[in-house]
Amino acid sequence: MSAFFDLNFYRGKRVFITGHTGFKGSWLCRILRNAGAVVTGFSTEPPTDPSLFEVADIASGMTSIIGDVRDFDALFAAFEAAKPEIVLHLAAQPIVRESYRAPVYTYETNVMGTVHLLECVRRTDFVRSFLNVTTDKVYENKEWEWGYRENEPLDGFDPYSNSKSCSELVTHSYKNSFFADGRVAISTARAGNVIGGGDFAADRIVPDCVRAVLANREIVIRNPHSTRPYQHVLEPLFAYLMIAAKQYEDASFAGYYNVGPDDADCYTTKRLVELFVSAWGNGASFKIQGDNGPHEANFLKLDCSKLKRVFAWHPTWSLDEAIARVAEWTRAYADGKDVGAVMDAQIRAFLAK
Repeated sequence: MSAFFDLNFYRGKRVFITGHTGFKGSWLCRILRNAGAVVTGFSTEPPTDPSLFEVADIASGMTSIIGDVRDFDALFAAFEAAKPEIVLHLAAQPIVRESYRAPVYTYETNVMGTVHLLECVRRTDFVRSFLNVTTDKVYENKEWEWGYRENEPLDGFDPYSNSKSCSELVTHSYKNSFFADGRVAISTARAGNVIGGGDFAADRIVPDCVRAVLANREIVIRNPHSTRPYQHVLEPLFAYLMIAAKQYEDASFAGYYNVGPDDADCYTTKRLVELFVSAWGNGASFKIQGDNGPHEANFLKLDCSKLKRVFAWHPTWSLDEAIARVAEWTRAYADGKDVGAVMDAQIRAFLAK
């Protein structure tokens, strides 16, 4: 985290979050609720069953609106009612494989959803800080071994990655066309792969590990050599909150930021699963079994020097620690314990470190 970011900034602030029923959105709402923010969420129903949003009772203590960012009228009505000072845009169709199955829905959500939200900001006068959360996959991936910088070309390969590249370009256009006067500070954050307790998504390696061990099955690895910038979900969330807060206070901080781990935590999928098996114990095991699925990038890494330089930011938890926290949450869930309390304890531990 940053050496000079104070979460107390959010006490009493009106914050509007799209995608609040998802995995990252649920953790983000929990952080902001604990910080005393006035939170309004706008999202479709939780995307998985079970869902972190429901098992941790995230809706408690906030205003939760079920809606679709493709529906401008519903979004604008919720926006006007909430009158947010800060907007955090997380709503997306986030799964690469699903984007091959449903490309039109993916583009409608990820591109036009961004247009609709920025149009809400344009037509009102209460927003001071806007952050669009995209992905490390927005870059034209050349499979090279060094990290992509914020000035590299944007051109995601698959429909998901490409739609998020488009979302970036939409944000850039709105920023230049309608907010050049600085009345709203606008940034995008391109985050690496996140892991954490409560992710039940399909076609993601850590949720696949969790489902396997809870069912006493062997973990299946599809792409053992794929390399990704893995990080605990709290890492990018606190970076998002830091960027949104700092640009709220000083618009010169607005820009485009990579948010990822240090190079040491860019692991292959196989190594990540080995860490999970070690942390879980109980005879957990894995096997490698390709399934001839659609194209996904093999090597992907971010250069996060800009975030470090501008905000004196640094990652907090190593990947080993992050995996241990996933195992801790999952055991609590499997044992029927209060997973919201586990989330709160992990947030406190993260802040303390």
